[in-house]
Amino acid sequence: MCTTRWILGGLLVAIAISLGNADVSHVVSGNQTPLTDICLGCICEAMSGCNRAAACDGNICGLFKITHPYWVDAGKPTQSADSPEATGAFANCVTEPFCAGRTVQNYMSKFGQDCNKDGVVDCTDYLSIHILGGYGCGGEIPAKFTNALNQCLYQASAFQNSFGK
Repeated sequence: MCTTRWILGGLLVAIAISLGNADVSHVVSGNQTPLTDICLGCICEAMSGCNRAAACDGNICGLFKITHPYWVDAGKPTQSADSPEATGAFANCVTEPFCAGRTVQNYMSKFGQDCNKDGVVDCTDYLSIHILGGYGCGGEIPAKFTNALNQCLYQASAFQNSFGK
């Protein structure tokens, strides 16, 4: 079961890589790595197994497990027909994969920083920011999330490397 889940997760990342039309990278400076499609997909995998059917559970919603304050900090992105102030705009956005992804992109653009103080802002830092928030990302992340992220990044790297041979 676990192997199947990782294979499916790897396939989701592979799809993101092959589509490649949606550039989710941000303009960065210094030692900040952009939030790539692969990183975004692996954060999704770490949070929910990229479960597109994930709904709201209390105040945590969607495949990225986004809270209302997170969405507000991200600028209240919406589906095209919604106003940010409309009832349901939050849930409508963060339970829809593309709007949820845009919410994460906006949040990372605002709070991107070197959480683990290793001199580089990378996907591990983005996961920390996503889970712990932009103001407290230096704390400890539960191992289940870092393990899932690292496994996904490894699979994505192996997938990309298989095309270079």
